Amino acid sequence: MSGITGMTSSNAAPITATDSLSQALKANIIPNQEYLLQGSVLDSAVEVLLHRLRGLCDNVDAGPETFDDQEVCFSLRDPNQQAAPLMLRVRKALDARDMPYQLRYIGQPDLGDKNRPTVVRSSLDIACSGMLIEFLNELGCRIEFEYSVKGYMFRKGRMKITVAKVFKISQASMPPEPISQSYLVELSVLAPQGQDAIAEDMRAFADQLRPLVQLDKIDYKRLGHMAVT
Repeated sequence: MSGITGMTSSNAAPITATDSLSQALKANIIPNQEYLLQGSVLDSAVEVLLHRLRGLCDNVDAGPETFDDQEVCFSLRDPNQQAAPLMLRVRKALDARDMPYQLRYIGQPDLGDKNRPTVVRSSLDIACSGMLIEFLNELGCRIEFEYSVKGYMFRKGRMKITVAKVFKISQASMPPEPISQSYLVELSVLAPQGQDAIAEDMRAFADQLRPLVQLDKIDYKRLGHMAVT
């Protein structure tokens, strides 16, 4: 009997990547939801905010991580124009050339009702090789916009806080040009679906940063309509 059992297990079909992904989805262990709050701080006040974050966050001894990245946003349009274009973002580190490219899909933000503390949106991040941009071009994707972002990253438990300056992409011989006189501040957590309690923790942490910066839910659709009108 033991021989038959061994033969059965050895002849069993190997578990594929698709099977593993399906099992992970059923077990709800994939962090595919991003909880997000955003704000901004003027250049003249950013040092005070950084000092405050050093006192609140986990990596106080080592100091914050720094980053200098370039991000390109691609769109893949439906040939029949019956569906909204698929938006994909590619980010590469300018200060660590050996790091893999990051391919990111971000879904439409869900603001929920006024009592929900944060924006929630689908988010998937995948590490890729340097051939990623060529691959996306072969798929028919086209570049919508690009920019570079340079700043600091802090950690507080599962929360990630970034304070970053956003720059226009300039010619090779020209220095990067900031798009504004302020820094973008983001507080985010990647978590599996259904972990809405983390949003309350984020709101409590955001309250500790007031009045230096007001982190809130940003409705980009409403901002777009205001710009048009």
